[in-house]
Order: sequence, then structure tokens, then C-alpha cells
Amino acid sequence: MEVSKKNRYIIAFSALLVVLLLLFAFLRDRSHLIDARTAQNLIENSLVEDAKIDGAYLYFRSGTERYRVPKDAIDLKELYKTTAVAVKEPNPYLADLITIGFLALLVIYLLRWARKNRELKEQQLNEQIQFASELQRPSDIKPMVSNITFKDVAGINDVKEELEEIIDFLRHPGKYLNFGIRMPRGVLLVGPPGVGKTLIAKAVAGEAGVPFFYQSGASFVQIYVGMGAKRVRELFKRAKAAAPAIVFIDEIDAVGKARGGMRNDEREATLNQLLTEMDGFEDSSGVIVIAATNKIEMLDDALLRPGRFDRRVYVSLPNKEERKSILKIYLANKPYHLDLDEIAQMTVGFSGAALSSLVNEAAIHALKSGKKVIEGEDFLAVKDKVLLGKRKILTYSEEEKRIQSAYQAAKAVTAYWLDVDFDKIGLLGDNFQRSEKEIVSKTDMMNRIKVYLAGDAMMHLHFNEHYTNAANDLKEARLIARDMVEHYSMVDRFGAAAAEEEKILMEAKSDVESFVARAEEGIMRLADEIIRRETVSREDVKELLNEIF
Repeated sequence: MEVSKKNRYIIAFSALLVVLLLLFAFLRDRSHLIDARTAQNLIENSLVEDAKIDGAYLYFRSGTERYRVPKDAIDLKELYKTTAVAVKEPNPYLADLITIGFLALLVIYLLRWARKNRELKEQQLNEQIQFASELQRPSDIKPMVSNITFKDVAGINDVKEELEEIIDFLRHPGKYLNFGIRMPRGVLLVGPPGVGKTLIAKAVAGEAGVPFFYQSGASFVQIYVGMGAKRVRELFKRAKAAAPAIVFIDEIDAVGKARGGMRNDEREATLNQLLTEMDGFEDSSGVIVIAATNKIEMLDDALLRPGRFDRRVYVSLPNKEERKSILKIYLANKPYHLDLDEIAQMTVGFSGAALSSLVNEAAIHALKSGKKVIEGEDFLAVKDKVLLGKRKILTYSEEEKRIQSAYQAAKAVTAYWLDVDFDKIGLLGDNFQRSEKEIVSKTDMMNRIKVYLAGDAMMHLHFNEHYTNAANDLKEARLIARDMVEHYSMVDRFGAAAAEEEKILMEAKSDVESFVARAEEGIMRLADEIIRRETVSREDVKELLNEIF
């Protein structure tokens, strides 16, 4: 901060010098030197104006021209008698005063610059001393003992199944090691904010009965260069000493953003240290790293490669049945009389955290109203308050559910038919998996484009309309088409990139429109299922299509 101030002072002083030089160049003496005889003729003919003495010269103007003549060559007394112009004699001390003033300003500036420079050096010395003391300070990284288990976490049955073997490995590592099995070194929990990623990690630790080391990604981003890497080393050193153990890094995107572009040497050093520590794991170390993010697309590719975060678990927003389970947990110690099915139905798009807030606000409303139990009307009264609080949460009207279910069903059926991988798809989104192949064919990329265009094609076919819910999918389709043209040259001719992109998109659109027209019955039956259950799996789509075709 101080360095930038110092630079600003130097720039300002340089600019002042430039201005002074320009003024000097503009105001420098532009008068013509003439001899005494010529000057005398002008004086005698009363052609002299604005005469003044400056140093050794007499300066005067005659018409539009300015002249100067050595003052000793002119009889000044005669000049006073023969011309009506009063000769101005400047203050002889004025130039000295200006010079002294300028020098005083220069001295003041230099003194201030010297003081700022001294303060900067003192600050740098203090930072070095503080950095040295930070290095000597005992670490505050300590394990936690989690008393949370999966019984305390509702609505994540699919996630629980994926994490069961991790828990079993932490409980009985010898069983796996004797069989030559290497457990994943890292598990990445991916999902929107508020779905309970931190709670899931604590539940894994609680189920396994192992120490739990919690760190947020932001805690690694330190002011002092080298401190982030040091903290990473200490974290893994203590985790290995306490093994079997879990290291949980929340919001890992704060430190694990893709490198390049705007460089941050401290963050890159910290990320490199994290990669090094994960590479240094022995298969028998007994330490599992769990990280959480809602921005997987921002993570550095090195974090996602095999051997680091081998397993990715997608934690989606809860469906209706999962919301009922979550509501039961939050209402467990509160008196209530209400239809949980009705509350779950009206909270489409609520995360676990939002449901917790909703229950709490409903309880406060009931208490203020003098009630002894929480009722359905209390939830209705505070729903908008939760929805329109700090962050608006997605919710659908009945008409929007009908539109969105048909849109998502078209994508699901198309994806299944074209073998585009996905786990679940529902009202609130989908999780189409990125291809794990190193080499991807043009056909695979075209199929993915068709999936992204299927929903919009269905809207036009069934509702004879286009809707804004297609915006993100259309954007993804265009990006894939652009990659096919610009990066992979999967086109008939080079050049005319925009025309080739348009050709790819139109070809995919034509194919998918024909497909959804043939599969309309199956798509609408799946849409009804999505409205009823909110989320369907790939297996559900398979069973339904087998019944129809």
C-alpha cells in the first residue's frame, strides 16, 4: 500500500516538472533584439507600448511585435520625456522570491518522500519480524471429535451409499490393505450452497469414529508469503499423526482456482503445497481428504486428476421426500400440528439450510401469535420472508412445474437414448457428467448438443412456445459447437467459424426435433413422474422407456 503511495508522489513530482518545463517553453523570451538606433526611432515616433525593464534589457511592444534593447544603450530619462508610456520596473526581489518558494516546495516534498520511505522500511521490517514470529507460533490446527452421524442428516441417501465404503475403510483399513485395495485419497463434495456438505463430512467422521480436521479454503490464503503453504504442511502432518483421520477443506475453490491469468504467487504456492501433500500420501496413511465446493468448474485441473480427488459426490437440492425427512429433524424438539407432506410440497427449491431457517421463522411466528404449537399457516406466513431474504431461492408455480417437468423430461429421454451419462434429473436441475475420455468423438459432442437442445425443442412441439428456462442449455450448446469448430476443426471447411457453428447447431436441432416428436408420449409420462417425485434417476428413465417401447 505504501509503495503505491510513494509511486504516486514520484509521478506527481515528475508531472510538476513537466508542467514547469512546458510553462518555461511557452513563456520564454520571444522578443526581437534590436539596436539602439532602431529603438530610438520607435521611441521618437511614439510607437512604443508597454515598456518595462527586466534585468539588463528594456522590453517594449510596438504593434504586434515585441522588442528588446540593452537598457544602457537608451537614455531612459529621454524615454520618460518623449513617450507617454510609463516604464514598468519590476520588483527586483520577485524572481528571488519565486526561486526561494520553488526550492522550499522541493525541500518539503523531498522531506515527505524521505519520511514515507523510512516508514515503508519500518513497516517492511515489522512485517518480517511478524512473519518470523508467525513461523515460531504454535499451530492452532487441532482435530475435532464429531458427534454427528448419518442419523442426524436427512435427505442424502444416495450420498450415504457412496460414502459407506469410505467409512468402512476408516474403521477397518487392514481389511482393504490385505486385499490390495487403495481407497480414494480425496472425495470432492459438489453442490449448491446450503445442501449440507460440511454436515456430511462431519457425519462421515462421526460414523467412522475418527478425528476430523476442519479448514476453510480461505484460511490458507494468508497475508504473508509462504504462510499458506506452511499451514497446509502442518495440517497434513497433524492428520497423519492422528491417522486414521479426515481432513475436510470447505470452499476449496478459494485456494484451488485454476492457475494462470491474474497471478497470485501466494495462492499458487499454497495450491502447489496441497497437491504435493496429496501426492505424498501412502496408501496406508489412513488419511482421507474431503473437500467441498459449489464451483467445480473453477478448480484447477491438477486437483481433479486421478490420484487426488478420485471420487466426486454430487449433493443436489432435496426432493419432496427428502425435504419431509429434513423437516422432521428440525421439528423434532418443537411442538407442531401440521401436514408435513403439504409443507414439503410448497418448499420446492429449498436447501437443507433454507428449511432450517423456515422452521425457525415459523416457530418464532407461532410464539409471537401466542400459539402453543406450530401450524401450517405459520409456514405460509414466513415463507416469503425466507424466500426474499438475503438470497432468493428458486420456487415454481404449478404452471411452471408443468413446463419445467416437460423440459427436463425431454433432456432425460434424449440423454438416455443417445447414451449421454447422468445420475439424476429433476425439476431443479441435472448433473450431466463430463466425459472421462481423453479422446472424444464428433458424434459424442453432437449428442451432447442434442441433449441441451431437447428441452427447447419439446417446448416448441408441446406448448408451441419458447421459454427462458432454456437459456443456460442453449449457451452450453453454443460453447460445444464453438469448440468443435475453433479447437477441434470438426467441420467440412476451415474459416467462416460462425457459419460452421450455425450449421452444427441447425443439424443437431433438426435431429432432436424429429426425436422428441417420436418420443413425445414417453417424455410426457416421464414429466408426470418428475412432477410427482421431483427427481428421477437414469434407471427410472430406463424402466419407463422399456414399458413404452
